[in-house]
Parts: sequence; structure tokens; C-alpha cells
Amino acid sequence: MPTKDRQRQLARAKLERQMARRAAAAKRRRQTQAAVGAGLALLLVVVGVGFLVANLSGDDDKKSSGTATEAASGPKCDYQKADSSTGQVKDVGTPPTTNVPETGTRTVTMATSIGEIDFTLDQAAAPCTSNSFAFLAGKKFYDKTSCHRLTTAGIFVLQCGDPFADGTGGPAYRYGTENLPTNQHPPYPAGTIAMAKSSEAISVGSQFFIVYKDIPDGSLGADYTVVGKVTKGLDLVAKAAEKGVTPADPSNPGDGKPKQAVTINTLTVSPAAG
Repeated sequence: MPTKDRQRQLARAKLERQMARRAAAAKRRRQTQAAVGAGLALLLVVVGVGFLVANLSGDDDKKSSGTATEAASGPKCDYQKADSSTGQVKDVGTPPTTNVPETGTRTVTMATSIGEIDFTLDQAAAPCTSNSFAFLAGKKFYDKTSCHRLTTAGIFVLQCGDPFADGTGGPAYRYGTENLPTNQHPPYPAGTIAMAKSSEAISVGSQFFIVYKDIPDGSLGADYTVVGKVTKGLDLVAKAAEKGVTPADPSNPGDGKPKQAVTINTLTVSPAAG
């Protein structure tokens, strides 16, 4: 074999060995990278699953905690500061807003100048109103107050609960309506205890009215919180109504102060059940 051919063969063989080594090295690198990539992917999967489980568990804990907190705290009662520019205010504080009873009823006993009048507070249907009523009673807010308004035409109510007896007074807070009689006919049957309010959205305070005769549909809008029902003494209110009114406006003779004065000597509320 000529020398030059031999040299070319040796050079070619050397080149082939170099290429083989490079190919083998490249293969090993690819295998290593693949193994590292697979391990990294597995690690990410494990971490991701752990993160997901932890977050799902956390959400469940939060949901459970939120439910328990809501159940413990009861209904959300929003008692807002009253605007004293619209009437006189008697400040005895603000009702509690935690652990407000929302089941069962409580009994109100009203000793008045015309006899005893009793009614219930429906804590299930009107928890925030019942809570406020009981709070004010505990502060003797209603004691020695006069029922300032009687209506004998169109609507049939005796209105009480204003410590100043001018129709605009109340506590130092106001709150919204609940348990509106939107699907009742009539909306305010005889014996209904409902809360008075103004045209403002947040205007319920201490004033309430006793319905002594069914109020026909359309005579009074279903805008007033129904908080309870008379259980004793409705006949006393009806008899006082028969005596008539001293009208504030001569053009409206069926609306004014009752001619037979009705004074609340004491008003007490039975303890909440439980």
C-alpha cells in the first residue's frame, strides 16, 4: 500500500474514532439531561400536589371557620347613629350585635294606665328588631312614656315608644326593616305589633304601633317591620280607640292623640330562651 494511502487511512480512522467518542459523549449528556429533567419534573409534580392539598385544606378550614363564626355571631344587625336633627334622642347606648337570638319568641309585658297588654317578640322572623326592643326594655327606655298617636280611620293603630311623646323621638341609633308583610292579606291584621319608621331607609328606632283592628289591603304599605303579636289586652286598646282622638290637624279628625291617655308604666321583656 503506498505511503500516502496509508496515511490517509490512518487519518480517516483517527477521525472516525474522534467522531465516535463525540457521539458517545453527546449520548451520555442527553441521557443525563433526560434523567435530570425527569427528576425535576417529578419534584415539581410532588411540590404542586402538596401545594394544592395544602391550599384546599386551608380553604376548607377557612370555610369551616367562617361558617362557625357566622353561626356563633347570629344575624348581622346594623345599628347606626341616629341623626338628632330629625328629632329628639334619648341615648341609652346601642344593642349588642353578637350572639343575637334568632329562634323562638320572648314575651313583652306592658303595664299601662288602661291595664296590662302583653305581646310576643318573634326572634326568628325579626331578630334585630327583637334584640333592639329587649335592649331598650332592659334600659327602662319605655317606662313612664305615653302612647302619643291613635288613628281611627283608614288605619287602626295605637302608636307608642317615643320617650318625648312628639312622634319624632327615639334612641341614639337607627336600623333597617325586616320581616315585611309583603305576602299577607291583610298585611296588618288585628293584634299585629309593628315598628314605626320614616321615609328614610335606616329609620327604625323605638316607636311601635299596636294594630287593634284589621288594616285593609292598600291602606298601609307593607313597609313596616312586623315584630310580634298581642296575646293579651287587645280589647283594652280597642276600647281606648272608641273614646276617639284629639286631632293634630282638624282636616284629619281620625288621627291624633288618644282622648283616653295611654301611659306605659313599665315594659319588661322575658329572658331569651337557652
